[in-house]
Amino acid sequence: MGVISAGATTVQRASNGQVSHYARAHDTTLTRLVTHYLERVSVAQDPLAHAPIVRRLSGSLPPQVSIDDYRQHLQDKYGRQD
Repeated sequence: MGVISAGATTVQRASNGQVSHYARAHDTTLTRLVTHYLERVSVAQDPLAHAPIVRRLSGSLPPQVSIDDYRQHLQDKYGRQD
């Protein structure tokens, strides 16, 4: 078996017989297998593709805000007031 490399993606090459057998066993074609694989790879590269709320909120705070600032905000908002 060899290795096929396309950009950052590397795919293990199987023998032609293995690919044909797999495609027949799953009632599909090599073209459909490759197309489905490439669609999944492109989705995996954008982890926020299915998180529109997070994507919309990302970057809403200025970059100079630290985690300690956020903790202080939570303490001021929800902490005990004696």
